[in-house]
Amino acid sequence: MKNSKVTYGILLITGMTMIWFFYACAPVREFMRWKTFEGHSTFSYQRPGFDSTKETVILVADNEGTEIFDLMAPYYLFSATGKANVYVVAEKKEPVIIRKGLFLLPHFSFDEFDSTGINAKVIVIPNLSAMDARHQNPKIVNWIKKHYHDSTVMLSVCDGALTAAATGIYDGRPLTAHASDYAAIRKQYNKPQWVDNIRVTRSGSLYSTAGVSNATDGALFIIDTLWGHQTMLGVSKLINYTASPQQTAHKSTPIGFGDKIAIGKKVLFGKNRQIGVLLQDGANELELAAVLDTYNRTFPKSLESVTLTSSSITTGYGLTLLPTASLDKFHPDELHVLYPDKLPSKIQFLSEPSVVVSYDRQNPLYIIDACLNRIQLQYGPRYTEVVKRLLDYN
Repeated sequence: MKNSKVTYGILLITGMTMIWFFYACAPVREFMRWKTFEGHSTFSYQRPGFDSTKETVILVADNEGTEIFDLMAPYYLFSATGKANVYVVAEKKEPVIIRKGLFLLPHFSFDEFDSTGINAKVIVIPNLSAMDARHQNPKIVNWIKKHYHDSTVMLSVCDGALTAAATGIYDGRPLTAHASDYAAIRKQYNKPQWVDNIRVTRSGSLYSTAGVSNATDGALFIIDTLWGHQTMLGVSKLINYTASPQQTAHKSTPIGFGDKIAIGKKVLFGKNRQIGVLLQDGANELELAAVLDTYNRTFPKSLESVTLTSSSITTGYGLTLLPTASLDKFHPDELHVLYPDKLPSKIQFLSEPSVVVSYDRQNPLYIIDACLNRIQLQYGPRYTEVVKRLLDYN
């Protein structure tokens, strides 16, 4: 009888521990989860106008999943030059799942873009959903190959290197990727000339960047080359970015065992918050993407994009974005607002003003740095270093 009670007690404690561990690890599952679009499929697709006197930049998106900063940072930067037609093109004219975390309406499907006869001067390849050679989407790979010519400028961003390598265009040419994925990608494709410890590679008209945050450097490097140094400096000033794209030295430091321990401690014993990011009309695409991507790497309990009044918003340069949640059902611990001056005087969904996290426009700071400064106050310098490594921001 005594042994039975002991056994029962052990089983009860084990079961309770497993339940606690399952719920405590929710932030890890959230980090790995790709949302699926469940709304209606009929939209009013709009796109910026076409100017035949300007070069055209296309950003390739994967409907099944595309990294947010990899796509939206170059989209903003090329658009801000005022010297390019900039479009997002996907295989299907359906919402693109953007990690992390919103949905985006592409401007063209592959077939639609083909029918226009437009010749793209620049092709940008973000990190797409396929994460190894066996799962590459051949339609995306072949479409890129079809639109690449000797005069085409190509930019592979972060783990877009997987897709770039699959095209064969980078065979024998320099190519880099996110520090934490570099070794694995290199094993899958051995024909490119893989290099690390560099933010941006260039070989003729072929460029590539290290992970996530370096999308800014890659786009600025190409802007400098195509439209001149003054144009590049003007665009850099808009985002308060002071690093020169010509300074390409980079510490390719992958996530290590100690970093994983730090993540585990934060997830199991730290404050795992529900984070909302408000989508507002006219939003700066780079800033919005930076907030979502940086805070995703804090392993929050949940991370959602929301709107106050409508089902979609239009960004400053014409992207149509759809939220992942509604404020009447999702109640964040933090609601990040890039433009607090545009908020209505009363927000009925928020009972505590302290929930709103606003960004200081009087003290200009590059948006990733602003996010990291706040994360350091919340979680300390050690965990901030983890977030920087996850962004490859070194």
